[in-house]
Amino acid sequence: MSFTAPLPVLPSRDARDELPKALKRFRAEGVSAEPVIFGSHRKPEAAVIPFELYEEVLPLVEDILIARAARERIAAGPAIPLSDIAARIGVDLDSFE
Repeated sequence: MSFTAPLPVLPSRDARDELPKALKRFRAEGVSAEPVIFGSHRKPEAAVIPFELYEEVLPLVEDILIARAARERIAAGPAIPLSDIAARIGVDLDSFE
């Protein structure tokens, strides 16, 4: 999939009207079909893509979200070991084996 020109950003109302045509395009072109981009004031806020493409990119999206969470946790400071937390509340971790 390669888009040489910027994709048009449709107002929400136009995007809703475009969906039946987009579905036909998705069926015919599969993962290479052009997405529907829409948002307020022509600012891109959302995209509708073929489901086949969604299935392909979902693992990548999950990796990105995991990496973001990891960066946030690292930025929050050092982690507290589970053994320290258990000791504070009086739980013996060895009893769970």
